[in-house]
Amino acid sequence: MFIPTIDLPLMVESIPFLLSGLGYTLGISLAAFFFGNLLGIVMTVLGFIPWLPVKIFVRFYLSFLRGTPALVLLFLLYFGLPIQLNAVVAAIICFSLTSSAFIGEIYRGSIAGVDAGQWDAAYALGNRFFPTMRTIILPQAIRISIPALSNVAMDLLKGTSLAAMITVPDIFQKAKIIGGRTFDYLSMYILVALIYWLLCIGIGHIQHRLEKSFQKKYV
Repeated sequence: MFIPTIDLPLMVESIPFLLSGLGYTLGISLAAFFFGNLLGIVMTVLGFIPWLPVKIFVRFYLSFLRGTPALVLLFLLYFGLPIQLNAVVAAIICFSLTSSAFIGEIYRGSIAGVDAGQWDAAYALGNRFFPTMRTIILPQAIRISIPALSNVAMDLLKGTSLAAMITVPDIFQKAKIIGGRTFDYLSMYILVALIYWLLCIGIGHIQHRLEKSFQKKYV
């Protein structure tokens, strides 16, 4: 009977090769998180516009992208379009779109958590909607949304492993290559899981630093 074993020497030897794909993993994650935040903020602001076509568009956008699997959207962008996108570009677009829907809902809930008196005070001082949103409401909403945004960042980081399905040479793709060459997928997948775990610990550390920074600023 075959008993799977963990090959520690192979895992140690494979670390440099796996880490050679770290730039793709981090690059796609950071780009998608950045553009996802921009799109999320835009969708949140558009949701406050009292015009029915805009509200319908925002609801459709959020509902569709929250309900569509990232892998399906990734394949659609890479294999389904009449033009051939670069694999990295397709991955960034995919994860930017999917994350923006969740981030938009996070910001909407965070803005709702800001004291309504802040709006009244800003309007009483003669401020309009967009300056009030940009300088008063959004900074406070971002502070409220930090824990939820960090969860999105972790999901994005882990979700970029799907990019290996369209040949992006990230750390998961590198693990698949070594696993296919040595027939030891168990050791490789355990190793890549540990790498993702350590990266998520780093995101958690950044989250705590940001929470303390905003707490000193606004409390």
